[in-house]
Amino acid sequence: MSALDSFIAGLPKAELHVHHVGSASPRIVAELAARHPDSPVPTDPEALADFFTFRDFAHFIEVYLSVVDLIRDAEDVRLLTYEVARDMARQNIRYAELTVTPYSSTRRGIPDVAFVEAIEDARKAAESELGVVLRWCFDIPGEAGLEAAEETTRIACDLKPDGLVSFGLGGPEIGVPRGQFKPYFDRAVAAGLHSVPHAGETTGPQTIWDALTELRAERIGHGTSATRDPRLLIPLEVCPTSNLATRAVTDLDRHPVREMVSAGVLVTINSDDPPMFGTDLNTEYGVAARLLELDAPGVAALAKNAVEASFMDTAGKAALRAEIDAYTAAWQG
Repeated sequence: MSALDSFIAGLPKAELHVHHVGSASPRIVAELAARHPDSPVPTDPEALADFFTFRDFAHFIEVYLSVVDLIRDAEDVRLLTYEVARDMARQNIRYAELTVTPYSSTRRGIPDVAFVEAIEDARKAAESELGVVLRWCFDIPGEAGLEAAEETTRIACDLKPDGLVSFGLGGPEIGVPRGQFKPYFDRAVAAGLHSVPHAGETTGPQTIWDALTELRAERIGHGTSATRDPRLLIPLEVCPTSNLATRAVTDLDRHPVREMVSAGVLVTINSDDPPMFGTDLNTEYGVAARLLELDAPGVAALAKNAVEASFMDTAGKAALRAEIDAYTAAWQG
């Protein structure tokens, strides 16, 4: 491990774009698959690695949904959520906005109240036992259409758990226009939630503009095409290895993160679906450090971007920035 890698490993961090089910570690996925033997998800670690080798974005969605199908009751939900936080704690992630897709579980028979209680119970335990603060982004699975949008909005606005801070839109972009979800985002924003849809990963900058004008986006998930329009300076949740795995970029060395930074965009670094992509947040910081030619203070500044773009309260932001500064100063000393 290089000196910079060691610095990254110990650096206090926030993560803003990471998916709930997509963060299931191979051990947990294998355990769930063993509990649900009718699933196509393999239990053998080598076979699981092959299963997670994506041909393209559509295949990624197919694999992702097969793992979603392993989450069948509230105990599965609670176990997964707490285990994700444990993995975050090992990486010194202090705060994370975890993207959760309630519709994927409620449509499989988990009652909405039981689902919310399970994630909230895990959230409280993670904070008290692991020191990881979790907040939720409830997102619409775009491929499931307006029925999913209605259900997600209802759960978000009616049940509104204490950890819920934002409202998102995931899934494929091609053939799923952003504008059709405007009424649902309007309701979520009126209920006090922040808007953070995915856009511009596998489509052009117009999709990002649609997210801004139709969905009132405050941050954009991925936004890899933002560099094609210099007017797009909205904060971005950048996930380099994910973009490579889903073929949104063809080569990490050609990732547009350099152009994003040069244009003055507030760039945050994230892992998206880390075990599925064979990565974690520390690895993504290493990738970004190489692409942006950053030293330890530069990486620390990048970490503070995530704090700035987060929906933490003022005191929480100040505390995490101070922790990053203290860690960096001690490292340099």
